[in-house]
Amino acid sequence: MRVVIVNLAFDPSLPSPEALLDAYHSLTGWSEAVRDAGVSVTVVQAYSRDARVERRGIDYRFLRLSAPALLRDDSLRDAVLSAHPDLVHVNGLDVPLHTWWLRRALPASVALVVQDHASVPGRNLSVKAPIRRRAMAAPDAYLFTTREQAATWVERGFIREDGLVYELLEASTTLAPLDRDLAREQTGTGGAPSVLWVGRLTPNKDPLCVLDGFELACRELPEATLTMVYTDETLLSAVRRRVGDSAALSARVRLVGAVPRAGIAAWFSAADLFVLGSHREGSGYAAIEACACGAVPVLTNIPSFRALTGGGAVGQLWTPGDPEALAAALVRTARVDLGRQREQVQQHFGRSLSWAAVGQQAVSVYRRVLEARRREQAG
Repeated sequence: MRVVIVNLAFDPSLPSPEALLDAYHSLTGWSEAVRDAGVSVTVVQAYSRDARVERRGIDYRFLRLSAPALLRDDSLRDAVLSAHPDLVHVNGLDVPLHTWWLRRALPASVALVVQDHASVPGRNLSVKAPIRRRAMAAPDAYLFTTREQAATWVERGFIREDGLVYELLEASTTLAPLDRDLAREQTGTGGAPSVLWVGRLTPNKDPLCVLDGFELACRELPEATLTMVYTDETLLSAVRRRVGDSAALSARVRLVGAVPRAGIAAWFSAADLFVLGSHREGSGYAAIEACACGAVPVLTNIPSFRALTGGGAVGQLWTPGDPEALAAALVRTARVDLGRQREQVQQHFGRSLSWAAVGQQAVSVYRRVLEARRREQAG
């Protein structure tokens, strides 16, 4: 099977195609994972100039066009068709017109799938809604981390039927665990348990609720610590005030800030528990990385995190926005053999969340969609 992956979004500040590939871990990871699962892969990537790069057996073709201009140019069509695909995979539900246009250019035997990356459907009454519905009828299948995330799209008529939705994790990680004692030494991490947060300090991630819940948990976990690693600082002032106003938090919470990607595995490996307060996620990259390194997830009970944890088969799930629920989840998790739990989390990652697992699942979906497309064309 020959697969072409189309990615129309890019950061114009990236100075070279090689720099883009270095930064776009999910794009390269996905491409290599499905290649390893037995298909030929070509990537067509929008960029600020034309270029072609071969990396680890993947042919990356860069187009010097912005996403809007691609509708008025044959470059996208020509780049895709020249790879002679059996199936085309478009990243993102937010480029429906480009997806529709591409469907019209493809041979009838070629299947087309679109993968969600935490997109939000438009309003039903929007003047653009009918156009979007028509454009979004083009794909043969839609890939979501969990079917629950597609429900609103189906209800509003943007996805014509639920049977076209396939559950498929949108990314994984190549991070690997370090020796726990060495990781603790490198990061200066202590505590029993040691709790880690990695995320943006934004309302959706709800760091203030996490602080409230952690403070409650400290009543029964007097040696617990919380380390917060973050980039976006939207709520940093509020977080600092909350920590500074509490004697319990001041003694146990460490605000680290940004950590270079090359060093992040040490922070995950040093932690006993990994906590997030997200109200909404496409998948949860940090949670996947935490599981890869054996940190036990204590995550909000939202669709993507239910998918990541096997419905709570590993770690604990708690109600978003409820600090008491978080406190109870932290205490429950800390009172069970953490060493054994870490082993279970890593085993779960290998079976269900690793790139190898994602690649095999993706190719299985590709084959099913392609077979259905060809049956339909033959019938």
